[in-house]
Amino acid sequence: MDVLQWLDGVDKQLFTFVHHSLANNFLDAIMLFLRNPPVWVPLYCFMVYWIIRYHKKYAWKFIAVSIITVAFTDYMSASVLKEIFERPRPCYSPALQPIIRNIIGCGGVYSFPSSHAANHFGMATFWFWGIFILSGKKWHWLWFWAAIICFAQVYVGKHYPFDVLCGGIFGWLSGIVSAKLFEKWVAAPSAEPGIKPVPTE
Repeated sequence: MDVLQWLDGVDKQLFTFVHHSLANNFLDAIMLFLRNPPVWVPLYCFMVYWIIRYHKKYAWKFIAVSIITVAFTDYMSASVLKEIFERPRPCYSPALQPIIRNIIGCGGVYSFPSSHAANHFGMATFWFWGIFILSGKKWHWLWFWAAIICFAQVYVGKHYPFDVLCGGIFGWLSGIVSAKLFEKWVAAPSAEPGIKPVPTE
């Protein structure tokens, strides 16, 4: 057995544990709720309100980079990487059919990497460092928000754990690049004092 086969086996065991062994009606309701895009709207509204309220000078740049970040992670994960790796979703695997609970539609054929993970970790990473750059605040709860969305993807049967892990890493890297570009954009010679650099270590 080579390393890739071993990793695939571990991935499927983890998927079976999360999707099947942890299953209960309470978690079903919560995870399905978290996957509903309108649920995230209040967070987006809060971010827009916060950046305009406290850093109006940089609000349009912050919003623009947020949109660019998620557009990039979504396009790359959904239209490029999925087409390269062509890994079927768990619900399309004949071997997993006995444990698939079908609490949500299967969706597109390909699973790797998770676009939800890439998009949410991309936004969380840029927001975390973008807010730090402007105010010195570290909103660690943004990581929890992204992580729980990723967990929900596995729980409902849409993705394997490694799909969301790799999607999250891709989003994290994309968010760091976005934050560094944002830092250079706002830290012009005319910028007000207090702009903080993204740590490089």
